[in-house]
Amino acid sequence: MPKKIIERFMPKPETLQNHKHLRMFGKLLHNPNLWSLNRRSAPAAFAVGLFVAWIPMPFQMVLAAALAIIFNCNLPVSVALVWITNPITMPFMFYAAYMLGAKLLNHPPQNFAFEATWVWIESSISTIGPPFLLGCIVMGAIFSIVGFFLIRTLWKYSILLKWDRRKS
Repeated sequence: MPKKIIERFMPKPETLQNHKHLRMFGKLLHNPNLWSLNRRSAPAAFAVGLFVAWIPMPFQMVLAAALAIIFNCNLPVSVALVWITNPITMPFMFYAAYMLGAKLLNHPPQNFAFEATWVWIESSISTIGPPFLLGCIVMGAIFSIVGFFLIRTLWKYSILLKWDRRKS
């Protein structure tokens, strides 16, 4: 069941192989293991995609594709999951990451008003940067571990259900 649901939303291999930012991987994208969806590749792909979704950087899809190639997991799932970080969810996710990082570093949370300028980023990187980046890494690790074991468990559960249906 999870396989059918995931496959319904997965892009075709040709779509990602021809994507302008992913062409840099060349023949590495022709590895059939990157496109198969099985009990090993799906949980690893969720772990990669969820971890990269928490990394505050442009071109997260490229990093997710590189990690999918390195860990030999499903590339479309890894790349698609980075879109959890989108303009709607990003403020909430990154604020939670900053608050967690501030708590872990015992820094009192600072009030700040976000500005989409390079000057603001340069001036605030020394004050809110360390808690924010630590929070992003910790949240990415937590979500990737939870996602890995959740998908692995759902996969096993769906296989057990199929076996029970076959028996009866």
